[in-house]
Amino acid sequence: MIHTKVRCREITESDVEKIADLLTRGFVGRSREYWVEGLRRQAFRPVPEGYPRFGYMLDDGGTPVGVLLLIYTARKDGEETAIRCNLSSWYVDPAYRNYAPLLTKIAQRHKDVTYFNISPAPWTWPIIETQGFRAYCRGIFFSVPALSRAPRWSEIEVIAPHAKEIKGLSDTETELLTRHARYNCLSLVCRTPKGTFPFILQPVRIRRGFIAPPAMKLIYCRSAEEFAECAGRIGRLLLRLGKVSVAVDANGPVAGLVGIYTERRGRKYFKGPHRPQLGDLTDTELVLYGP
Repeated sequence: MIHTKVRCREITESDVEKIADLLTRGFVGRSREYWVEGLRRQAFRPVPEGYPRFGYMLDDGGTPVGVLLLIYTARKDGEETAIRCNLSSWYVDPAYRNYAPLLTKIAQRHKDVTYFNISPAPWTWPIIETQGFRAYCRGIFFSVPALSRAPRWSEIEVIAPHAKEIKGLSDTETELLTRHARYNCLSLVCRTPKGTFPFILQPVRIRRGFIAPPAMKLIYCRSAEEFAECAGRIGRLLLRLGKVSVAVDANGPVAGLVGIYTERRGRKYFKGPHRPQLGDLTDTELVLYGP
């Protein structure tokens, strides 16, 4: 079938309802409310100037027939501002699959942007690699933090969504933790004699065919070493919340943590000037849309 009116264009706010319908049709198991809530969060978050708020769509006479959601974020990298882009949900109606490369080409055209994919299906890994992407994370370490010793003279604080300041943290990290608390993440600060350490966690969605204890995903930490340092204190808090395990992005077993490492899932890819930091999934699809 020949579609003479198909074009690739930026998604606007007036397209959101139809985009939600398209994504609901394309992703079995995801409700329309799931997509509407995520798109609403994208509508109100800050976006670097000159970049699309939602991403791109294939338009056939005003009807969305393909979509690639993009989540742009500006981050300070020394004296410069680095732009990163989470390549999020992709779907094209079967009758329009021959137009799919248009979405990929236009979405990855900025050479100074670091693009990354945090949820590629295993069967897509070879395809992604042929597009020039490199793996920066090869697996997941399922830790049981309560089995680690809690540091002496330590305390943990749950950060409220509208906290004005957090003792021991910069304004930037304070805003990061409070913003993610408003996204229904669990934002924490652990204070020990060695310093004040920020963390963000999110409940994990248990997928079919994969059995795991009630778990959280580590969304943000400065380093795996800091998480290991505070794991015992964090684990005792999580037990009170009914959570046993914390899934940590890793390239092997994490020193100082008790758990199991697997490469069956969790691979993440990037392309661009800045290799993403392990332990930083802030402002990604996982946060804005949910697990």
